[in-house]
Amino acid sequence: MSYDVEKPDEQWRAELTPSEYAVLRQAATEPAFTGEYTDTKTEGVYSCRACGADLFTSKTKFDSHCGWPSFFDPKDTDAVELIEDRSHGMVRTEVRCARCGSHLGHVFEGEGYGTPTDQRYCINSISLRLTEGEG
Repeated sequence: MSYDVEKPDEQWRAELTPSEYAVLRQAATEPAFTGEYTDTKTEGVYSCRACGADLFTSKTKFDSHCGWPSFFDPKDTDAVELIEDRSHGMVRTEVRCARCGSHLGHVFEGEGYGTPTDQRYCINSISLRLTEGEG
């Protein structure tokens, strides 16, 4: 897969903290209920911490009580890419930044949340950076 933003691994390691690198570049998961944006209600745009691409807005963020920030839709349909993930003995859909390929989290469907899309983009806070303002 080719991305608009591609960097050698050494550069990603130099630009990201070890925790950011583990999640964004190695698809790790931050511990539940520890992320900076889990309960944030601030209006704004959530962008990729690795490349700065706009991914989600506060208008689509909702309380799922799952331990990570949840959104029912990305800012733009082409902002993220969805990839089948068969790791850890389950089938899930991984969410990556479409601009740089960084791991963001997973998307789940049909969980019964009262959202317009019936989807929950379960995203690691450490993958995001919030810019306050109109979302």
